[in-house]
Amino acid sequence: MEEELILTPDTLITSKTDLKGKITYCNKDFLHYAKFQEYELIHKPHNIIRHPDMPRSVFKLLWDYIQNKKEIFAFVKNRNKEGNFYWVFANITPSFDVNNQIIGYYSVRRKPNPKAITMMIDIYAQMLETEKSQGMEGGLKMLEELSKKFNKPYNQIIFDLQKDI
Repeated sequence: MEEELILTPDTLITSKTDLKGKITYCNKDFLHYAKFQEYELIHKPHNIIRHPDMPRSVFKLLWDYIQNKKEIFAFVKNRNKEGNFYWVFANITPSFDVNNQIIGYYSVRRKPNPKAITMMIDIYAQMLETEKSQGMEGGLKMLEELSKKFNKPYNQIIFDLQKDI
């Protein structure tokens, strides 16, 4: 049975990837929670820690944002090497060269607001069910409907949920 690891308030999980999402850097907090050794992560796809409870459409939205030179915020459930999980509040941004070309991606994750996670568990479960019957388009449509319901862009909803800590 998987156990939940709760991030401490001072945790800052940091990583960098190349354009294809392969890890080029990870800090000690990343290694601590992911339970991998650095050599096991470098040049591996970042989705090595993706938990199966995460809807694919969330990552589609994430990639769409950062490939369009925008930052994104998200609540993400990760799975570590031992099969346990931990939730993070993630901020992912593109990194640029001097010509404003994207050369990689940078992510900082911290302890999420527990109230937001309670809400996101339900939303992600509904999105997973929708993805089974309607594919990723169905999941993305649910995210659009969430924005309409709150009358805010996706990033603002996620950021506001985190602030309510």
